[in-house]
Amino acid sequence: MVPKRKHSESDVLPVFDLRFRSLLPRRDWDILPAAVIARFSKRLAGGETAMYTGRVTEIRTSRAGRVIAQLLRLIGAPLPIFDHVDVPSVVTVTEDARSGGQVWTRLYANRAGFPQVIHSAKRFSGPTGLEEYVGFGISMALTVTANEKGLTFSSAGFALSLGGYRMPIPRFLAPGQLTVTHMETQSGRFTFDMKLTHPVLGELIYQAADYGDVASW
Repeated sequence: MVPKRKHSESDVLPVFDLRFRSLLPRRDWDILPAAVIARFSKRLAGGETAMYTGRVTEIRTSRAGRVIAQLLRLIGAPLPIFDHVDVPSVVTVTEDARSGGQVWTRLYANRAGFPQVIHSAKRFSGPTGLEEYVGFGISMALTVTANEKGLTFSSAGFALSLGGYRMPIPRFLAPGQLTVTHMETQSGRFTFDMKLTHPVLGELIYQAADYGDVASW
């Protein structure tokens, strides 16, 4: 009788996160750069954290954009409140066991004091299958598109959840159209660009940052 062979760690296939992949048609997912696919397929379990470090390379803020960013400090400051460039930035991603999504933490250095830290949670729910939750019951539905360089996340409506009820926020009360792109630039490096545009006031905020991969821990 041949004894059963014990499985070693090398025999165990890696577990991939298919949640982002499920938001796109297969042909769109397949055209993405391999590094982008790897980042958005990484399963973060058991307290693991993915980290990306870089620098802010560009920021534009209109007068109306500065006012809106300051007003939104009442709900945790989800928009950049400094206009500093060439300052360090760190992004960390961890699994959110409560919602089944991911917690994204973005840190931006401030030349005059403490850095700004922005917390949000990507949840695989809502009308589009993906939403960004910023706290205080406020969430933003997101649509995802892909091209040969990376992914684009676009806002598709805001909502307020209170006591188990979800209420859409009227468009005239929303800050505008938010677009975030994740684009591969060279081996192991990518950009995060964020643009907020209002239908009447035009471009409110634009921020670009360059990052590199750091090993998960």
